Amino acid sequence: MRVGLARRLVPDGLWNLVEPLLPPFAPRPQGGGSAPLDDRAVFTAVVYVLTSGCAWRSLPPEFGVSPATAHRRFYTWTRAGLWRRLLQEAAARLSSQSEADWASAIIDAAADRAGR
Repeated sequence: MRVGLARRLVPDGLWNLVEPLLPPFAPRPQGGGSAPLDDRAVFTAVVYVLTSGCAWRSLPPEFGVSPATAHRRFYTWTRAGLWRRLLQEAAARLSSQSEADWASAIIDAAADRAGR
């Protein structure tokens, strides 16, 4: 994926806020599988789906993340309360109004998808 698109979807300020909130990757208990993907790449793919409204299965391959992986991480992060914690952190720490607006849009989209 182009770095420019990734930085527009998830600016550095937003990523610095999100990264410490992400639960650690948990390998499958039965073993096997592939190595975990970069969290920022997966988060960017999830943000794309949430903000564009596209179906998970329509995630463009340029993100380097399979639709199944993006959806599975979205589900895992939702169960772990990421979106609620991100909202709390954004309200408390973001100084840039544009980043706060962007974080709010992502959280609203995540809440909408998680509620379905």
